[in-house]
Amino acid sequence: MAGSYSLLPPAMRVRAKIMQIIREEIDTIGGQEFLLPVLHPAEPWQQSGRWDLIGDELFRLKDRKEADLCLAMTHEEIFTTLALELSSYKQLPQVWYQIQTKLRDEPRPKSGVLRVREFTMKDSYSFDLDQAGLDGAFANHYTAYQRIFARLGLSAVPVEASSGMMGGAGSVEFMVRSDAGEDWIVVCPTGDYSSNVETASAVLSPVEDPTPAALEKFATPGVRTIKGLEAFEGGAAANRQIKSLFYVVDSDLVVVLMRGDHSLVEQKLLDGLSVVEARPATADEIFAAVGAHPGSLGAVGVEGFRIVADLALKNRGGMTTGANEDDFHFRNVDMDRDIHVDDWLDLREVLAGEPCINCGAPLDVEKTIEIGHIFKLGTRYSEPFGATVLDENGKSQSIFMGSYGIGVERNMAAIVEANHDSKGIIWPVSVAPYQVVITVLRPEDADTLGAATRVYDELRLAGVEVILDDRNERPGVKFADAELVGFPLRITVGPRGVESGFFELVTRATGEIEEVSVGDIVGVTRDRLVGSPQ
Repeated sequence: MAGSYSLLPPAMRVRAKIMQIIREEIDTIGGQEFLLPVLHPAEPWQQSGRWDLIGDELFRLKDRKEADLCLAMTHEEIFTTLALELSSYKQLPQVWYQIQTKLRDEPRPKSGVLRVREFTMKDSYSFDLDQAGLDGAFANHYTAYQRIFARLGLSAVPVEASSGMMGGAGSVEFMVRSDAGEDWIVVCPTGDYSSNVETASAVLSPVEDPTPAALEKFATPGVRTIKGLEAFEGGAAANRQIKSLFYVVDSDLVVVLMRGDHSLVEQKLLDGLSVVEARPATADEIFAAVGAHPGSLGAVGVEGFRIVADLALKNRGGMTTGANEDDFHFRNVDMDRDIHVDDWLDLREVLAGEPCINCGAPLDVEKTIEIGHIFKLGTRYSEPFGATVLDENGKSQSIFMGSYGIGVERNMAAIVEANHDSKGIIWPVSVAPYQVVITVLRPEDADTLGAATRVYDELRLAGVEVILDDRNERPGVKFADAELVGFPLRITVGPRGVESGFFELVTRATGEIEEVSVGDIVGVTRDRLVGSPQ
C-alpha cells in the first residue's frame, strides 16, 4: 500500500550504520537511550491538547474495551510522563532518546521512503531547569546534528522553520539541496540568512500610492481573476489589487487579504493564527456567508468575520478589490479607511531575487529534502502534565524541554539522492552496505574462485566489510549490479588476474582503475577506504 515499504538486507545494513552514527553522536552529548511504546492511550494526548488539535494524521483506534488509543507519530507526551519522575534541579539536565517506529496517516505518501506512513525516527528530548539550559541543550543538538550529517556524507543547510503542531518557541530544520525534495528554502548567498519558505521574510520593494480618493464601485462583468482584472479596461495591475481568500478555521470563516501578485503561504497563516489545520472555504460556503462567488470577493465594510491581512498591504491606498457582489469591484480602496483588519501577519511567499532582510543581497530559493528538525518546546508539555522540579531555593519550576528528530529511512534516501550517477548509487564508505565487492569473472574455475575466496577471507580478517559476487552471471551483468548497488570499491578477480598476479581495483566514486598485485591488494584496499569520503 502507499507509504509502506519493506527493507531488504542491503538497506538494513545501511539503516543500521545510520542508526549507529546517530547513537554515537547523541551519546556524546549525554544522551541515554530508551525504548518507548508505539501504542499509546488517548489520555496523555488529551492532556497535552493534541488529541483534538491534530487531525487525520494521527492513527486512532479502540481496544476490545472500547478505550481510545493511538499509534505514535511522535513521543513528546510519553517522554513527558517519564519526566514526572524527576523532582529536583539536581537531577537536571537530562537528554533522553530512542530510535523507534513512528506512524502517520500521510494524505499523500510519495517519493519512495521520503514521505511514508511508517518510518523509523531518532527522537531525543532534553530536560532543563530554565531557558538558558534549554538553549544549551539546543546548541548541543545543533552541533551533534551537523556532525551526524557530515558523517553520513550530506551537506546539510540549517534553516529557520515553523514549529507547526509541535509548538514551542522556535525550531531549526536541516535540509539537503535536491531536485527530489519537496521543501523550498530561502537562502542568502552571503550566508547570513536561511529559512524554510514557510517562515521566510524578505525586504519588500516600496510602492508609491496615488492621492487618496473616494471609494468607487464599478462594474466588472465576467471578471473573476487577478489577470482578468489586469486586462479589464479601468482595472488595476496585480500589485494594486487586494486578493481575498476565505478560510475555514475551527469552523469559523476567516478572510485572508493578500496583494494580488503575492501568494499565500498556508503554514504562515496557521502559525499566525496558532492553529494546526485550516482549509479554503468552498464556493457554496462563501456565497452563503457574503452573497458572492470567488473572483468578486472583498473585505470592504465586511463585519462578523475575522480579517487577517498580509503586511504588504499595511497603510496601502489606491487599491482595487471585489465588492462582494458578482461582477462588481471597488477602486480607490484605502486599507486604513475602508477595511477593519483584526490581525496583520507576514503571510506572503518570498521569491528568488528579493532582497535579504539582513544585508539586502538577492535571495536564492532552492528545492531541498528535510533530514532533521530540532525544536525548543519550552514548557509547552511540562506545564499541562505538571512536570516540575524544585529549584535550589525549594521553589517549584516547570521543566524546560526540547525535542529533536531525525528520520532514519529519510536520511537513507537523501544520501542516495545526494550521491548517485546514471549508473546507480555511490554510497559513502561510512554507510555503504558493504565497503568492497569482489567480482569473480569465472566462478566455475577452481583457481579463480579459490583466489577470490582467499582475498575475501583476508579482507574480512582485516576488518573490511566485503561481499563475494560468485554468481554464474556474465561479467557485464556483475559490473552493472556493483555500480547500481554502489559499493565504494570493486575488486575484479578473473583467470587472467590469477595468472598475472594482478587484480583490478575500481573506485566507484571516481571510476579510477588500478592494477594491484595480489600481495598488496588487501593493504591497498584498506588505504583506499581510509582515503575515501566518509
